[in-house]
Amino acid sequence: MLLGMEYTSRVPRPPLDGLIDDLYHPEGTPPYARLTLPPTPAALLIVNLGAPFRIRAGTDIETAEYADGCVVTTPTRAYDFSYPARTRPVGVHVKPWGLAPFLPMPAAELRDRPVTLEQVWGRPAVAELRDRLATADGPAEMLTLLEQELTRRLRATAGLGLVRHTSTVITATCGAVAIGGLSTAAGVSSTHLVRRFKEIVGVTPTRCVEVRRRFLREHPGHVLDS
Repeated sequence: MLLGMEYTSRVPRPPLDGLIDDLYHPEGTPPYARLTLPPTPAALLIVNLGAPFRIRAGTDIETAEYADGCVVTTPTRAYDFSYPARTRPVGVHVKPWGLAPFLPMPAAELRDRPVTLEQVWGRPAVAELRDRLATADGPAEMLTLLEQELTRRLRATAGLGLVRHTSTVITATCGAVAIGGLSTAAGVSSTHLVRRFKEIVGVTPTRCVEVRRRFLREHPGHVLDS
């Protein structure tokens, strides 16, 4: 428990474990009213069951309200979350490449531009999912229902294997590898690799490396460093 907040999380089963780090559900009074999230080599999907929260993304001056939830692809700029007095989301911490199989558009279109869940999955589908989650019998069932929904929505995504493998190599070498060498080893051109990264992660391989290095430099010892 975090102060007045209950927090439940777990790792999803295959095949989602290759796309998602964990599913989570915090409920109660947040330990902070506002949280600044730095550029991070990860993505985020939230289904909101409580009062709306607000996000100020990138260079935006004003915050935007998110009532049903949000989708955030790998960010290259910091963004601010402002929480209501009590929060009740069901969310997913996603690997950099993990959102692509659930998006109807290239991830690059959402770079540094959080969108509502309705904009991604449509109002009827999101309303139905929120109803099911809101009436679930506890946090464990909530996470199971969201996992089932994601599994149902999972679709084949061209280039996903390439991007996932390349991202793994980048992580293993701490980014100390030439993008040209990665594309040659994968048997594709640098142009093809960059295009796939932008479609699936939202940023180029080079930008992904920069975001990761900066995050680990500013947050030494973080789990991403393991």
